[in-house]
Amino acid sequence: MTEPLWPTLTAVVVLLAIAVTVLSLAGVRHRWAAGVAVFRSAIQLAAISLILAGVITDPRWVALALTVMFTVAAVTATRRTGWTLPRFGIVSGAMAAGVGITLAVIFLTGALEPTARYALAIGGIIIGNAMSAVTLAGRRTAQGTVERFAEVEGWLALGATPRQATLDIAREAIREALIPPTDQTKTTGLVTLPGAFVGAIFGGVSPLEAGRFQIVVLAGIMAAGTIAATIVALTLAPTLMRPDQESARI
Repeated sequence: MTEPLWPTLTAVVVLLAIAVTVLSLAGVRHRWAAGVAVFRSAIQLAAISLILAGVITDPRWVALALTVMFTVAAVTATRRTGWTLPRFGIVSGAMAAGVGITLAVIFLTGALEPTARYALAIGGIIIGNAMSAVTLAGRRTAQGTVERFAEVEGWLALGATPRQATLDIAREAIREALIPPTDQTKTTGLVTLPGAFVGAIFGGVSPLEAGRFQIVVLAGIMAAGTIAATIVALTLAPTLMRPDQESARI
């Protein structure tokens, strides 16, 4: 029996109203962004639910779905760090390295079977978290360069290369980008129950098997995020513009 839709719609509308009201009272810009994001996600989830029913067992369609996911994620992350074509190349290359290496290790070691179903499930999770890590690393690198540009100029005046002058900024950006996935991993089972874990149990999988899948997911998120954030920060930092131009981008 299909559950009625109105309780879900009511809860979503009320929660969004709370979020927008709080942002409005705080005077935050783009206060409607949360509502737009949820509206978009509802449409996208409805569409992907219909699509996945027919493609989840076909490797060709799964590969296409993952390609679309990756492209949208790379574009989104680049826009968050200030869109330029070279920057898109840096972001997409970093994400490709992080996601590719992570999925290769997971499937080649036999941690998960290399089936279309698993590829789609864990691929989407890894891509999404790599996007978040790259976004945080890129934005923090740009902000750090703006805030510490006098220090960078001092190093350059002493004969340091752009990479050497911005190395400490890049390292700090990497560390901060990895704080969310690190905290999520450390508190799993104590503070949070991940959706993949809960969903697997609700789907009839034993808690032990669900836990095995979840630990692979968490390790994959950490590996992909670390690789992607490191490449972005170390590659992006030496190429950044002067602080007035960069602050306008971010």
